[in-house]
Amino acid sequence: MLYSMYELSRLAMTPWRAAANATRRTLRAPWNPMGDTLAGRATAAAADVFESMTRKYGKPDWGLPFTLIDGVAVPVETESVWSSPWCDLIHFKRLNAPEDQPKVLFVAPMSGHYATLLRGTVSAFLPDHEVYITDWADAGMVPVSEGRFDLNDFIDHVADMIRAIGEGVHVVAVCQPGPPTLAAIALMAEDDDPMRPASMTYMGSPIDTRLSPTVPNKLAEEKPFDWFEKNAIHTVPAPYPGALRRVYPGFLQLSGFMQMNWERHVDAHWQFFNHLVDGDGDNAEKHRSFYDEYLSVMDLTEEFYLQTIRDVFQEHKLPRGLLEHRGRKVDPSAITDVALLTVEGENDDISGVGQTQAAHALCTNIPKSKQVDWVQPKVGHYGVFNGRRFEHEIAPRMKSFMAKHGG
Repeated sequence: MLYSMYELSRLAMTPWRAAANATRRTLRAPWNPMGDTLAGRATAAAADVFESMTRKYGKPDWGLPFTLIDGVAVPVETESVWSSPWCDLIHFKRLNAPEDQPKVLFVAPMSGHYATLLRGTVSAFLPDHEVYITDWADAGMVPVSEGRFDLNDFIDHVADMIRAIGEGVHVVAVCQPGPPTLAAIALMAEDDDPMRPASMTYMGSPIDTRLSPTVPNKLAEEKPFDWFEKNAIHTVPAPYPGALRRVYPGFLQLSGFMQMNWERHVDAHWQFFNHLVDGDGDNAEKHRSFYDEYLSVMDLTEEFYLQTIRDVFQEHKLPRGLLEHRGRKVDPSAITDVALLTVEGENDDISGVGQTQAAHALCTNIPKSKQVDWVQPKVGHYGVFNGRRFEHEIAPRMKSFMAKHGG
């Protein structure tokens, strides 16, 4: 019912958005003298802010048409090299790029935002790596005829995509996929799978949320499991392809993130308004770019969301040695020759410091020479995988680690 009400309210705003767009275009038209007045600029800016906050954002484009290799602009094309109804494995094909560069697979979060949230992460590795990324599907767009998708399916998908890329790949799990990615690699190691990766990196991941618990961690533990079943799960309405599927809606996840830093978001939009009034196009565009991505959200299947809440955030099955995958116990100590790097942000308010480091305590049979832990000063959760400090401090450490432990 909530999903339907959300869609109806969004549709009810359509004429108001149309009016805001008409107002904005009229006031910014070169022939309109009102556009040069403070009142005109303020009215156009207010219409702009209103439209941006009430619009439904679709899946963003990657927006990476080229990369620089040795100072030369090289075209980049995206291609799907493996797919299922729930995920596309995207390869960023660089035309005429060297063939002997290391392969890296970014396992993107399946936690409400699209894989394009890692655009900056991908961009930093394109000049010197063959880059692949998991592009998870919006559950609201997957017909119910395609069946269910849970945490076990996620683990299978990760293992299958590692195999599809081939031996020697470096796997990087960003945030949510840390536990299932570690589980997939542990199972591959136990099976002595020749396609197991050369290295694995976990960035701001909830490997053990009992350590330095944050506000989201505490919420997941304080609320009983049936509260999430009753309050967080809703039915996708028509005319979406996934109509009748039970999901955790992306707009609920987004509202939770917004409320965590409400004052910061309000201030950001106030500054956006002022930039528009002042004609500061550069800063206004930076705001648009960030929020066009941040406000683009996707639904998660009921079974995946609830199993993640229970197994990762409430019962802590992986660090307690209780996680099972299709009847098999997941044992990270089975990993012996996959190098391990963990990266955390000093100010991370989603995955507290220590939660990702817990991977080292679980992987007891990886030689210390193959283990590195890094806590990046002065960054929060988003800064662990995006931004200036990621590009200049974190990414070079990751690349050095991968080069040292190549397949």
